Amino acid sequence: MSGFVVMVEFVVKSGMRAAFRRLIDANARDSARKEPGCRRFDVLEPAGKGDLILLYEIYDDKPAFEAHARSDHYFKFDAASADLVAKKTGTSCDLVCEGSA
Repeated sequence: MSGFVVMVEFVVKSGMRAAFRRLIDANARDSARKEPGCRRFDVLEPAGKGDLILLYEIYDDKPAFEAHARSDHYFKFDAASADLVAKKTGTSCDLVCEGSA
């Protein structure tokens, strides 16, 4: 099975985690519900790292991810969360083996 994976690491500013989570959770739900090419959009909180939020997203292909990056809900999230984030890094990958399939 093929796919396009995006992993994003956000370090949120101190005291901003709850506000950021409201925004990213809404973006994740909208992406999964409204984008036919979005197969998975998980929001993760690593244990013991209170200001770190991770995303794990799977799309059918790179064009599906590019459509996500142009969506209204993504632009809304990006603008609203900009002041809450201290650092953002991302990695994209080709999905070469899906262990649950």
